[in-house]
Amino acid sequence: MAILNYIFLTLLFCLTPAGVIWLCRRFPVLDKLGPIMILYALGMILGNMPGLPREIVPLQDLLPNVMIPLAIPMMLFGCNFSLSEARQQTKVVVSGFLSVFCAVVLGYMLFGNHLEYGDMVGGIISGMYTGGTLNAAAMQAVFKIPSETFVLINSYDIIISFLYFVFLFSFGIPLFRRAYGQAESHLSQHDRAEIDNQIAKNRANPYRGLFSREGLAELGRILLVTVVIVALAAGSTLLFPSEWFMVVFILMLTTLGVASSFVGRVRKLQRSYDIGMYLIYIFSMVIASMADLSNLDLAGGIYQIAFMSVAVFLSLSIHAVVCRLMKVDADSMVISSVAFINSPPFVPMAAAAMQNRKVLVTGLGAGIIGYALGNHFGVLMSHLLQQL
Repeated sequence: MAILNYIFLTLLFCLTPAGVIWLCRRFPVLDKLGPIMILYALGMILGNMPGLPREIVPLQDLLPNVMIPLAIPMMLFGCNFSLSEARQQTKVVVSGFLSVFCAVVLGYMLFGNHLEYGDMVGGIISGMYTGGTLNAAAMQAVFKIPSETFVLINSYDIIISFLYFVFLFSFGIPLFRRAYGQAESHLSQHDRAEIDNQIAKNRANPYRGLFSREGLAELGRILLVTVVIVALAAGSTLLFPSEWFMVVFILMLTTLGVASSFVGRVRKLQRSYDIGMYLIYIFSMVIASMADLSNLDLAGGIYQIAFMSVAVFLSLSIHAVVCRLMKVDADSMVISSVAFINSPPFVPMAAAAMQNRKVLVTGLGAGIIGYALGNHFGVLMSHLLQQL
């Protein structure tokens, strides 16, 4: 019976994301919520159902620790760290990281230090708001904060990100353009077609053909390269004290993943990002199933949402000021902020809203660098906040 429970629960965690992805593509309302939000909800419902088999507990320990090490390098393989527009991207990246640094430090001093795991929450949102969900999940693996706290972070992030988008797309973009003295952009037919192509690319089914002969061959190559990187990262931890294992392991995975992206054959593994993202979907459902809703600290939640709100909106304000001082145009500032706060997949949508194709490269480049450095930044920020 125990073996059957293990098999059933494993299949439930691993196959539910596929069903959610299918539903999101079929129903626009669900697509707007996004797979991660739906999987968090399903995970919390599952985890709080009475009479759950006890075999779920070892799976809740095992699956996150497998999914994250595999997902990190996979999602970095296809990144193109181009030297084109390097000067502009350097400016927005420096401004973006500096802005998140200042906002998180101030938010911690005002609200975060009231949280039981405030320094770790600060590290997680530092990685999240310079990279994305991948970095937040990696920081969860490093810090091992309670699953209830991590679920709250992601739940509040969805609310705050929605408000952030409402502000930008309603009057934020025209406001920044006026403040920067930048005229409104107007798309040519070619520009509009390219943005539509980028958006369609993000919305297309990336898993189609995965189980074809060609798809399985590519999957095998992706797994082979990933396993080699995981082995090298694990081996490198032997050079450090055991208590540093997870920190060194995650940072080495990130570093080796970035290094691999410069190898042409690895960068051409087209499905690597999406396979890594699927592992993040599994992680999301599993980690949410660990949340005990009966023990949620509502008072702590108020401080947490205030901490994260300061991190998002103050970082946007600081980013706007610093970019203005560095003579970065308003659209590049906005698109890079979207890339940091919401991750690269949201960049084409923001470019379409601004009617400016030219900032696509700047936004995607900034977001990729955020993916690559977010884990390192999050660990450093957590250690810094411990000293405050």
